[in-house]
Amino acid sequence: MLILDCPYCGVTAEETEFHGGGEAHLKRFGPGSSDEDFEGYLFHRENPRGVHFERWRHVNGCGKWFHVARDTATLEVFGSYSAQVTEPPQEIRDAITAKRPGWRWREFA
Repeated sequence: MLILDCPYCGVTAEETEFHGGGEAHLKRFGPGSSDEDFEGYLFHRENPRGVHFERWRHVNGCGKWFHVARDTATLEVFGSYSAQVTEPPQEIRDAITAKRPGWRWREFA
């Protein structure tokens, strides 16, 4: 079971209080985008064994979306942060690097 922290209301709870929303930090394409770009957005997702960035919603609390950095193999949570940022905060990347030297995920490391 995952234990997550909501960065907005400060609640620490089991994952059943939250709802997963898939991969975080996706570039969304709007009207006028190419078919290839839209196909990539809809169907091409990371599914790593290891460090992954995900969107979660605090459904039984404040209702806000946020991002979580976790390890899919060990279920270790490295931290949570606002969904309004374009990349993970440096302190979370440093925490991941301290425990998983050499990790890679898209353009973040």
